[in-house]
Amino acid sequence: MAFEGRGENFDGERFLTPRTYDLPGLPWEQIVGRLESITIGILRFDARLEASGLAAGWQSRCDMTEAIRALMLDGHLVDVGDLVLHDAGMDVRHPSHELTRAAAALRARRTALARKAPWPLSIDGLAALRGIGGFSAGEAPVRSKLKPPDPEDDEAYPPYANDADPWKAHFAEIDALLDRTSKVLAGETPLPKRRSPLVYDPDQDEAEAEDLWLEVVKRTAHWPAIAAAAVAWNAWLDLNLYTRLPWLGLIMAASILRARGLTSHLLPLAAGFKQSRFRPQGREGARERLEGFCQVLEEALAIAHKDLDRLILARELMQRVTSKCRSNSKLPELVELFLSRPLVTVPLGAKLLQVTPKAVDLMLAQLGGALPRELTGRTRYRAWGIV
Repeated sequence: MAFEGRGENFDGERFLTPRTYDLPGLPWEQIVGRLESITIGILRFDARLEASGLAAGWQSRCDMTEAIRALMLDGHLVDVGDLVLHDAGMDVRHPSHELTRAAAALRARRTALARKAPWPLSIDGLAALRGIGGFSAGEAPVRSKLKPPDPEDDEAYPPYANDADPWKAHFAEIDALLDRTSKVLAGETPLPKRRSPLVYDPDQDEAEAEDLWLEVVKRTAHWPAIAAAAVAWNAWLDLNLYTRLPWLGLIMAASILRARGLTSHLLPLAAGFKQSRFRPQGREGARERLEGFCQVLEEALAIAHKDLDRLILARELMQRVTSKCRSNSKLPELVELFLSRPLVTVPLGAKLLQVTPKAVDLMLAQLGGALPRELTGRTRYRAWGIV
């Protein structure tokens, strides 16, 4: 676990020793069999997904459903239809705070997949997944540790703040804003804003926690992939890293499995965690935590196989209709839209396929019995999806 050592020097001043994270000792001879079976299961699913030709569609659906489930684990409910429409820029209402967080989780999963496997497990990868920077692969971001300003330091406060002339204070704020804007346009890293102590813990140093977690990932590089991912996830929870992004820990665990070559995709670990009975309380032993993570992986694989079965069956049914259509028909593209989205509406199909809503209605009628299930059952707002 992580700890801070405290002490006093010869002058009686308090100091903090560097924080460390002790790796747990695992009974390898007792868990190697289960690790091998889960590893074989992941490899088989990855091979099956690649052979099916539905890898892109399955991953797109998985990313959207995982964003919804991740918010559920945090106690928030988000409609999957709202997320699909928000992703397409077709919001029917003003986005809520929960929907914005779900969109951030979706964007993080797509960002982790868009780059090569080791990239998310780095400083710049963590910054990009959090949405605070898009750094190149060879560029190291500048991290500054924020400290509360000293009330006796005149340079910590803007000039003319307490001046009798209020216009001088306004002009000073404008000059400071222009100076920060010029630095951003010049490519320099702007200074982060001071965080409110009502929302963030002022005693928590995220930069130090990041270094500790990345050190754990580095020290477990020679471990089996599943054990390394389990220890990294438990370290993420112990360090309480990014308390406002609780869904990011499972994404990083899936990224470790991808970086170690077990799979080329991100597994639905949030769905597996929701389905499993394992709930970390902080008092489990090393073996209990590893077994709990194995349960999450087993449930995630079962959910992934079932979703792939549904996609394969729906594609076979719809391909019987598309095989008879004209070569310039948009119907095959509509089928691909069904295979890559949890739900499809007429306006959504019209926008993405660049056709009229009437054309989408005709293509839906053309599918006939192969049309996916209608999800709403209403006349004004109708949506279909593979469930």
